[in-house]
Amino acid sequence: MSLTQIYLDHAAATPMDERVIHAMRPFFDDVFFNPSSPYAPAVAVRREYEQAKSRLAATFGAKADELVMTAGATESINLAFHGVNGHVVTSAIEHHAVLAAAEQCEHTLVAPTDKGIVSADTVAAALRPDTELVSIQLANNEIGTIQPLRDIAMVIENERHRRADAGETTPLLFHSDASQGFGQLDVSVARLGIDMLTLNSGKMYGPKQVGLLWLKAGTHRDPLIVGGGQERGLRSGTENVAGVIGFAKAAELAHKHHKAEAKRLAKLRDTMQQRLQHAFPDMVVSGHTKKRLAGSLHIAFPGLDGERLVFRLEAKGVLLATGSACAANKGSRSHVLEAIGLAPDVADGSLRITMGKLTDSADIESATNLIIEEVMAEFERIGRA
Repeated sequence: MSLTQIYLDHAAATPMDERVIHAMRPFFDDVFFNPSSPYAPAVAVRREYEQAKSRLAATFGAKADELVMTAGATESINLAFHGVNGHVVTSAIEHHAVLAAAEQCEHTLVAPTDKGIVSADTVAAALRPDTELVSIQLANNEIGTIQPLRDIAMVIENERHRRADAGETTPLLFHSDASQGFGQLDVSVARLGIDMLTLNSGKMYGPKQVGLLWLKAGTHRDPLIVGGGQERGLRSGTENVAGVIGFAKAAELAHKHHKAEAKRLAKLRDTMQQRLQHAFPDMVVSGHTKKRLAGSLHIAFPGLDGERLVFRLEAKGVLLATGSACAANKGSRSHVLEAIGLAPDVADGSLRITMGKLTDSADIESATNLIIEEVMAEFERIGRA
């Protein structure tokens, strides 16, 4: 990346860590063997692959044989939803991959609060006797709000007890897309109380197009891709050995340093937020100011054009976004901002700033100065200086 560029869009993509690249490199050339082959070098690759899955699983309190490796979070989410015949409950602020999967089923979208919190009570009210799946994200990819998954899990457990007492046999599973937040939060499947978890290597400084679905022991899903029976028969195809090796290394690094990194990012975020609020008292900060990811800052300048600001800032070397990369690609207003009730003139003037490993205090100082400069210029342009 050019030294003149300041990257503030870590929620969209993260660069691969050099240590991840180093761990992956041998499996592209010297150790290229198919792990399903019978001879000794291939068996050694199989051993490396399974050990990587064990290390990866350990970072969130799971076991290797509970993982299904996939080609990214979207495939993982589709596998979690695959085979659902009944009703689904999810939130109106989920990633497009979850919303699109839910649309294949009869579903209810639960509304968040104006701070982006999906409450356990609203999930409880949406449950029906035929509800088979609840899917609520760990943290929002646009406004950074962290969801109360443990509280929601208790609601789901209560519903399971009610069904058992009533002699009802419809299963009820709880899935969470945790693509955002790993590396800033301590993720433990036991503490969260979930049955299925999606993770995305490309969001934690690992290789893109590598993901996983964790399935709690005893949880059944129908195969999404059939063939040679790899990944417990749920996701056939020759294993992406290098990708999984890289994913494991990235997850280990993220898990090891998450507390220090979250503290560092929160300090940077708060510094930028305070300076911007001082310069623009009418600036709107979206999401929950306490229950949000440390590296997330979602702001809006009512009356301005956020997309125009993004392009103007890019010309000055600051790379950020107005919302998720998926929404930007479609050229549509953010469904997340609509769901939390932001007025159109506020939502249209929004910027999503997500910090990460590439961000330091000098970047924040420079980026903040440039944002202030460009926002002032835009207000002058529309006659609101």
